Parts: sequence; structure tokens; C-alpha cells
Amino acid sequence: MTSRMTSALLGVAMALTGAMAFAQESTNRVATKTDWSVFTEGTPMECWGVSAPKVTVNSRDGKPVSVRRGDILLFVTFRPGAGAKGEVSFSGGYPFAKGSNVEVAIGSDKFQLFSDGEWAWPANAQDDAALLGAMKRGSEAVVSAKSGRGTETKDTFSLLGFTAAMEEAEKRCK
Repeated sequence: MTSRMTSALLGVAMALTGAMAFAQESTNRVATKTDWSVFTEGTPMECWGVSAPKVTVNSRDGKPVSVRRGDILLFVTFRPGAGAKGEVSFSGGYPFAKGSNVEVAIGSDKFQLFSDGEWAWPANAQDDAALLGAMKRGSEAVVSAKSGRGTETKDTFSLLGFTAAMEEAEKRCK
């Protein structure tokens, strides 16, 4: 297992903590920047920005379907003790199709995330940096994925407040 994958798996575990905190309206929210919230944890020091989608579309065979999904969240995490300076992760609220990738489209830019279970993230720090740059320049991120049951999902996240939220999270985790 590569150090990036180990770090990513640790990041998923940390992000899961963040997802549960976000879902329960935790008291560790330190800022809200338009459509993004910033949270912190003290031991180990961790800060993250998170947002839920504005629009969610689920379909099968090209037709809209109603499905039950868990929390659908897009995260960016900073962990100074682990050297994480802005790691992107996505929780689709369902197990992704085995071996599938998740696509993030921001304007004409497209990024591939690899998936494991209900989580997806970029393959390396360079991919994180490229995706973060596009998120700072963009107005929305459209995340497309496929569930293990064959449902196609498209979740649209607003990027309003993203840059301010990332600056706040990074400042708190120096």
C-alpha cells in the first residue's frame, strides 16, 4: 500500500468523523462562508471545509429514480500533523460501483477520483492541488458517480464561499 493510499484511507476515516459531525450540527463549526462550513478538531489538529449539494439527480437507464442515500458531502481537509494541506474527498451516500471512478466537472475541467466503499478522493497531492485550483476559480462542481446497484448520480455543489472557507480552514490549521 502506498503512503498516499495510507494517507487517503486515514483521510477517509477523518472525513467520516467530519461527516458525522456535520450531519449532527456539531458544536465544532467555526465559520460559515456562504455555501461552505468550516469545522475544527483539536486532537489531532484537523480543519475541514464541507458542503452539501444544491441539486441531486439519480437515474437508472437514463430515467429519474427515487433512491435513498446517506449524507452527500464534499470535503477539503487540512491535517498539519500528517502534512495534509487540502485533501479533497467526496461521500456519495452509497457504496460506489466496485472499481469505478467518480468524476468532478468544474466548467470544462474534469477530474477523476478513485473510489472505495462510499468515499472517493484524488490519487495524489498533485491531483488534489489541481482540483482545489479549479474549485477556487469555479462557481459549481458537478460530481458524477455510479452506485453498486447501477444508479447514476449527479450532485451539484455550489462553490460560493469555497475560497474563503479554505482560507479559514487553512489558517486555523497552521
